[in-house]
Amino acid sequence: MPIHATAVVHESASVHPEAEIGPYAVIGAAVVIGARTCVGAHALVDGPTVLGEGNIVHPHVALGGPPQDLKYAGEPTRLVVGSRNVFREFMTAHRGTVTGHAETVIGDDNLFMAYSHVAHDCVVGNRTVFANSASLSGHVVVEDDVILGGFVAVRQFCRVGRFAYVGGMTPVNKDVLPFTWTSSDRDTKAYKINGVGLSRKGYSAERVSSLQKAYRILHRNRHDHVAALAALGELAESAPDVRVLLDFITSSKAGIHGA
Repeated sequence: MPIHATAVVHESASVHPEAEIGPYAVIGAAVVIGARTCVGAHALVDGPTVLGEGNIVHPHVALGGPPQDLKYAGEPTRLVVGSRNVFREFMTAHRGTVTGHAETVIGDDNLFMAYSHVAHDCVVGNRTVFANSASLSGHVVVEDDVILGGFVAVRQFCRVGRFAYVGGMTPVNKDVLPFTWTSSDRDTKAYKINGVGLSRKGYSAERVSSLQKAYRILHRNRHDHVAALAALGELAESAPDVRVLLDFITSSKAGIHGA
């Protein structure tokens, strides 16, 4: 049975005929659920929320709840979720605020492990992994192919660059450089290029080598920002990935967890 007899589905919700709603699940007002999305037992999807196709929402997940923001006064904001995401038990994601951009956005093919959290106005890209209890404060941007270890906590308005790996228990108070392995073993910093992760994603040895050269430049010039940017600019002329890294640094507003 696509919608279990004990589920509660609001009359204004739109549930695709190929979706499944499990026992005692609650689907709120203005919720749209796409084909082959499965909402498990006792899960809550509040609205306005859009869930794309092929998502798996495990028991006791809560999606689309109002933002945890004292300024929020019930304005019509929403949560927008793409396709083929997996939300494990007790994961939470909240709608946006009008003081942000009015919506929280989650892309495709992400894995959110148990007790992870995506706060209001966050933007999460594609193919990310949030380990258990990894949490985003409001207005955070997590780019594609990021891995956040268990109990990682990201401060408001920070960015985590593409292909970054952030070690478990790390407090993130600045932007995390793309392509790097960042941890708080001693203090929160980028300790190396995430070479293993990049290789698994199909990056050639040459591309990884260029990024490793860029990391050495950042480390060598960690007390001379001008010199670091100049040297990265030269390397970026022949290495597009380094250009991505350089653009991320120069556009940072929160500062960066450097090398």
